[in-house]
Amino acid sequence: MNKTGIGVRLRRKEDNRFLHGRGQYIADLRFARMREVAFVRSPVAHARLTGIRIPEHLRSQVYVAKDLTGVNNIRAVSGLPGFQVSEQPPLATDKLRHVGELIAMCVADTRAQAEDIAAQVVLEYDELPAVVDMLKAIEPDSAQVHDTIKRNVFLEVGYDGPVEAAAKNAPVKVTRELRTARQVMSPIECRGFVATWEPGQQQLTLHGATQFPHVVRTGLAQVLGIPELQVRVVSADVGGGFGYKAIMAGEEICLCWLAMQLGQPVRWLEDRREQLTANANCREHHYAITAYTDQSGKFIAFDAKAAVDSGAYSAYPFTSAIEPSQVAAILPGPYDIPVYRCKSTGVVTNKCPQLPYRGVARPNVCYAMELVIDAIARQIGKEPYEVRLANLVRADQMPFDNVTDKHFDSGDYPGLLNKAVEAIDVPAVRVRQKRGEPDGRLIGLGISIFSEQTAHGTTADGKRRVFYEQTFARITPDGRLEVRNGIQAIGQGLETTLAQIASECLGVDTSNIVVKLGDTENSPYSSGAWGSRAIVWAGGSTSRACNELAKRLAVIGAAMLQTDVNSVQVRDGGVYGPHGNVSLADIARSYYLTPADLPGDIDPHGLEVTGGYAPGRLTGVHTGSAHATVVAVDPETGGVEILDYVVVEDAGVLINPMIVDGQIHGGTAQGIGAALFEEMPFDAQGQPLASTLADYLLPGSAEMPDVRVFHMETPSPYTEFGQKGVGEGGAIGPGAAVANAVNDALSKLGVEICEIPITPRRILEALAKTRPAA
Repeated sequence: MNKTGIGVRLRRKEDNRFLHGRGQYIADLRFARMREVAFVRSPVAHARLTGIRIPEHLRSQVYVAKDLTGVNNIRAVSGLPGFQVSEQPPLATDKLRHVGELIAMCVADTRAQAEDIAAQVVLEYDELPAVVDMLKAIEPDSAQVHDTIKRNVFLEVGYDGPVEAAAKNAPVKVTRELRTARQVMSPIECRGFVATWEPGQQQLTLHGATQFPHVVRTGLAQVLGIPELQVRVVSADVGGGFGYKAIMAGEEICLCWLAMQLGQPVRWLEDRREQLTANANCREHHYAITAYTDQSGKFIAFDAKAAVDSGAYSAYPFTSAIEPSQVAAILPGPYDIPVYRCKSTGVVTNKCPQLPYRGVARPNVCYAMELVIDAIARQIGKEPYEVRLANLVRADQMPFDNVTDKHFDSGDYPGLLNKAVEAIDVPAVRVRQKRGEPDGRLIGLGISIFSEQTAHGTTADGKRRVFYEQTFARITPDGRLEVRNGIQAIGQGLETTLAQIASECLGVDTSNIVVKLGDTENSPYSSGAWGSRAIVWAGGSTSRACNELAKRLAVIGAAMLQTDVNSVQVRDGGVYGPHGNVSLADIARSYYLTPADLPGDIDPHGLEVTGGYAPGRLTGVHTGSAHATVVAVDPETGGVEILDYVVVEDAGVLINPMIVDGQIHGGTAQGIGAALFEEMPFDAQGQPLASTLADYLLPGSAEMPDVRVFHMETPSPYTEFGQKGVGEGGAIGPGAAVANAVNDALSKLGVEICEIPITPRRILEALAKTRPAA
């Protein structure tokens, strides 16, 4: 095995600069004459904006919507039938639709001065009834958020199976209503941008913390009405993305416009209050589910209604259609459900737009499905894992097309579950439960299992051909390898894993490989880092480019060795023939610096290659995972401690197992946050109530268990090396596993909680309802 190639637990190349404080983030950028921006934001959720009063001496430093001449509204468009498009002005015009909406832009030499200016801008508005509850928002008498969007519904989508006929004689019926709280994705680095304008070159450059520089470039050109050739987007190090940086929003549009007007660099750095209350909400769902099974728990039919609080606008480019359409399509998960009906609705409310967060709907649907599975198990008196085994798609059924036409390419879901059951030691947990704890706490066991559709194309239905992901690769004159891709690193370790793939193809040690990402000026177009697609798409294109380079190196090396090209191999940093070898450095030196020494019929295309790749199937490849956990619940305080946590993951062939483990650990931490801590509540007027990290609780090291990770490797038949995406998987299972564990602990007290996060308050309130009145 190549010592730096595929499958090696190689330390991350990028960690050297990160661990020594040499990473370059937006806050680290300094430009001559750079000015700072602060925004005036809406203090109310819903109102008619009737006036903006700006002190005369500050007028030249404050910009409002009417100043942004030539700037178009943000329009995120979906091809799904019935989707209703929202028009989002970069700065509000006549109506305010959520707390924190941008109204005016203030510029000064420092951020503090810009904020002082913003504090002197006076808003005049007539407040309107706030649409806060997504279930009430679609009622006929609800106030309307947009005059142009009927019934406060962005989209309705679903599947309509014959549930009544199938369930007519079903012996088991289980009905549950479930909720997931609105959350806030919370990368360490908030969003931020620096925009510059070079008048001589007529070049706009946006330095931004973004997950897809090329998509932002396209969007900026459209909104600003300028040729895309004039726009460059550079994204250096990104301090966490999680979907929050997979959008284009009003702040970067305003900054780019302002830089073009002033001819000076301008910067906006989001503060944590802006991030929490105005910009980063996600994952607020409601489910009403009825499942019908036989006496063994095997599904006969499944009926669901789902609602997603999509907020006031569609975020560019994914739109508000992504969550409700995902819910309806992926709710069945890895289960073989014969009859399925689901109606899913994306609802408009007076909250900030719901953005795609790590897992995009999957953590919520996993939570809903897995809690229903446990409810079925309790009703029929079986172990929950036995009910799962009765319904999971088997390995011998692969490839498998499920009831929503999701194509499962590979996997062994019963195998994943059995391995998790064995690792958590279910019999021992049950013995411990019966024995009881000396401190009076209650022990609970929870399991979840799911399938994550990863690495799908930009049209996930696979009915249209999508562009290839492309990688540019070249051998430098000193024999080293440079790899450029338009995708972006947001913590996945791409500088390492792409280098490992290149090393596998060319035999070059990763110490002699440089991977450069995130600059639209110097990389092929890419739709960016989202949907756990990077290692499949960018990994595949890196392989294609490097394999082509290997062919060209073989030709030159064979000529230098005076042998036939079919008799040589490219490996170990050189070209090896029957009677000798020549290093890549010597080949490169001859090609670039002394070409006269080479035969005249050498391939004229040189040692620079752009390789394109798309997986064999555009609907994606399915990563599977099972989570199992043991918790202790204190009935006196409502406190929950996670005692043990197991993850069994199948991501196909692992390019770097250590990086995969890191992804799973990080995702699990976020999933535990969703299960026990994180919640963005709103009052009846649409005011967000968690405006600081003292109010919005995130899990820290003290709350994290020692996560035990196990792997299965079922190669995908559709990818270059059999690899599958894994970036989001860790975050999907914890909400369901932890909630099931808590409910298992409380079940003997007659308590079941169907809302996350399961906070101490919710536990104590649920217990109080079971106790007799004094």
